[in-house]
Amino acid sequence: MKKSFGAKTLIFPAPVWCVGSFGPNGKPNVMTIAWGGICCSKPPCVTISLRKATYTYGNIMEKQAYTLSVPSETFAREADYFGMVSGREVDKFKETGLTPVKSDLVDAPYVAEFPMILECRVIHTYEIGLHTQFIGEVLDVKIEDGMLMEDGKADMEKIRPILFSPDAGRYHGVGTLIGRAYDLGKRS
Repeated sequence: MKKSFGAKTLIFPAPVWCVGSFGPNGKPNVMTIAWGGICCSKPPCVTISLRKATYTYGNIMEKQAYTLSVPSETFAREADYFGMVSGREVDKFKETGLTPVKSDLVDAPYVAEFPMILECRVIHTYEIGLHTQFIGEVLDVKIEDGMLMEDGKADMEKIRPILFSPDAGRYHGVGTLIGRAYDLGKRS
C-alpha cells in the first residue's frame, strides 16, 4: 500500500543547478535551484522556476538571459552556499573563491570550475502562483573535455552532478549505470 503525501513538490530526482545572472552594474551572481528541467527538444529549452523576491529573478527579467552551471559532487558545499545567501548582500563568487566567466552568447556569467554549462536566452516567462517559470532556449552547452565518453558524449559518471531530495532536504550523488536507454527494455 502507498501512503498519500498530498499535493506537494516531491519528485525524484531534482537537479541541483546554479543559475548565473548579472546584477546592476554588471555584478556577477549565482543562485542554486532545484526547480528546473528540460522542457523542449526543438528548439532545445530548459525551464527554471524562481520566486519574484529573489535577486536572480530581477536580474533575469532585466537581461532576459541566464546560465546553468552544473556542479559536480566536489562542489556540493559551494552549491549549497549559493542557495543559502542572497546576491543582494553577498558576493558569492568572492566568498567561495570560484570564478565567474561571462558567457560569449548571453548576458550572464557561469562558474568556471563547474564541469557543465548551459547558456540560455529567455524566450517565455509564465507566472505560476509563488514562482515564475523562465523558459530558456539553450544556445550552447559546454562540458570539460575530461568529462566526455570515448564517443564524445557527456559522461554523467565523470561529471558527477548533484541530485536533491526536496522533501528530506538532502543531496545525493548519481548511482551506477543500470543499462542503456532504448536497449534495456527490448523484448527478445
